[in-house]
Amino acid sequence: MTDRTRIRLGVVGAGRITQVAHLPTFAKTDHVELVAISDPSPALANGVAARYGITGYTETAALLADPGVDAVLIATPDRFHYSLGKQALEAGKHVLMEKPLAETSAQAQELADLAASLGLKLQTGAMKRHDPGIAFAKQHVARIGEILSFTSWYRVMADRLPVEATLFPETVVDPEVRRVENTFKADRESYLLATHGAHLFDSLTFLGGPGEWVSARVGRVGDDYSWKGVAGMRDHGGLISFEVAAAVHGVYAEGADIYGAHGHISIRTPFPFFKSASEVEVHIDGDPAALVPHFGDTDPYKLQADHFALAILNGTPEDPSPQDGVAAVRWIEAVSESSRSQGQEVRL
Repeated sequence: MTDRTRIRLGVVGAGRITQVAHLPTFAKTDHVELVAISDPSPALANGVAARYGITGYTETAALLADPGVDAVLIATPDRFHYSLGKQALEAGKHVLMEKPLAETSAQAQELADLAASLGLKLQTGAMKRHDPGIAFAKQHVARIGEILSFTSWYRVMADRLPVEATLFPETVVDPEVRRVENTFKADRESYLLATHGAHLFDSLTFLGGPGEWVSARVGRVGDDYSWKGVAGMRDHGGLISFEVAAAVHGVYAEGADIYGAHGHISIRTPFPFFKSASEVEVHIDGDPAALVPHFGDTDPYKLQADHFALAILNGTPEDPSPQDGVAAVRWIEAVSESSRSQGQEVRL
């Protein structure tokens, strides 16, 4: 495949995140050719396939047996990630897995080990790493020295319908699928922590390095939850403090402040479907002015897809790596365990 400039991608799962986040970007990518989609719902599989002029399957096995598919995006509910990831890897397909990598860190590690043994790529869809602002911040973290204080927050708004009505394309809907999936979301505490925490915890690892321990508590008001915690870092002497709130009755708010021995990095991240880069300021001791970058291509979903494709085409590393995907799941598990035990310290 090294003489090609594009991979042929199949998508497993034709639900909401596929339709509003991934499929619109594949038409704009430089290195991905969308060729097929599968979903057990005929309405979704056939409706989405017709919209994009691609092959539709109602059996995942049939898509994985298609020799015209080099790699797959798995964008199904979390409970299917492990089984479908294993099935895809064993079929010889590279995998881009919607976050989190699996439901448990043990399952995630199994997938990472399997991909390594087969020489296949396995990348988690933590697309915020491909936000140019966050990538810029990562390039400058070493300049601020050992981290003393890393504060991060992820607060998603309760009423997203007006924003989504403006930003989202028209989607194909199967009401029966939606009804069934809502039953699996009834455990809101677990569902919301995994869904929203996956982004924040991956960013903590990306920017601050591995964590060592975490202590967290959870608050609840009605159907809204807020997790707050403190954590230690393996490579720095300071502390992380974080909040995951789902949902807040206000505007979306996501960002971080990182204070090191020689400077400060400020990150303010917009609602992801605006597809704008994070606003970043880098302050270094002794420099008279801050670094405030501006970017051209700022669609993290597109940049994520191209990075995945180039990792396959050129044999370069995935970002995040499979082990990064495992680490994010371990964070979710540890925060859940700690918050259910009234803040008990849990090793990461």
